[in-house]
Amino acid sequence: MDYVSALVPPVVMAVLFIGVIRVIVKTQGGANKAKEDAAVDAALARVEGTKQSSAHSDA
Repeated sequence: MDYVSALVPPVVMAVLFIGVIRVIVKTQGGANKAKEDAAVDAALARVEGTKQSSAHSDA
């Protein structure tokens, strides 16, 4: 019975790891890709705008 208790934690971790990988793979691309790309583009534009406005105020 000791071997069962020794094997349970690695098996549980492996199942959870496989589940996380499946979620990551499923959420790549598809209908969500355009929404995610737009969010990233908006965040980058915001950061670049902040950098430009701080550069103009420093000069």
